[in-house]
Amino acid sequence: MAPQPLRQEEALTARSDVLRLDGRTALISGASSGLGADFARLLASAGARVVLGARRLERVEALAGELERGGAEALAVRLDVSDEELVSAAFDAAESRFGTVDTVIANAGTAAGGRSTEIAENDIRRVIDTNLLGTYLVARQAAKRLIASGSRERENGRILFVGSITAQQHHTGDAAYAATKIGIAHLARQFAREWARQGINVNTIQPGWIHTELNDDWFHSGESHEAIASLPRRRMQEKESLHDMVLYLCSDRSRAITGATFTIDDGQSL
Repeated sequence: MAPQPLRQEEALTARSDVLRLDGRTALISGASSGLGADFARLLASAGARVVLGARRLERVEALAGELERGGAEALAVRLDVSDEELVSAAFDAAESRFGTVDTVIANAGTAAGGRSTEIAENDIRRVIDTNLLGTYLVARQAAKRLIASGSRERENGRILFVGSITAQQHHTGDAAYAATKIGIAHLARQFAREWARQGINVNTIQPGWIHTELNDDWFHSGESHEAIASLPRRRMQEKESLHDMVLYLCSDRSRAITGATFTIDDGQSL
């Protein structure tokens, strides 16, 4: 008899039993839905104290409550990653509750589809400010505080950027989004080099197409069926396929990995 797939809760427990994050304090931006909420559950299941940041405070408050009822330590904070004062305030709140944030998943992102000759300037700026500027501000705020707390000696800093395979592809309608994603992959390498002797590792994962709230309208459109059928495995990627690498890059075991970009896309970019 073929083995039965694990339920989501069982899969989270199985992975987190192998890679533990006990003692770590993790801040996840864009944690109100999609991959951000999923990563928050994953890190909490591995023993990390989690700080959930998003503009939609009611969403992250609900998620924090869910995690706390499950026995985790969680804190919800209002976070607009494009606003440096709010970024600083989020880290202040995290430190007040849990101490220095030593693990960051810079996940906040947005998109605005449309031909480059037609998309509104405000939409372009929103994508760049959230995806690229926001990642920059969150990472450097984390680095400042880690360095001040002694990360050079402990080598405990872990910063993970969430990119996309659009950084490697060319499609009509997502030029600004794709440009920000290739931008953050290079930004991670820049920061990794700058903070290499400060005990801070900075890496990037580049997922493929995963069904989330961000692309829900497209996923339920006729256009998506043709696009999915053209993929090598003719399927969307499951978010669980990211879990092992995310846990590893947030853990003590990844001490020797920094400045790396990992494409995890179920073969979609082949």
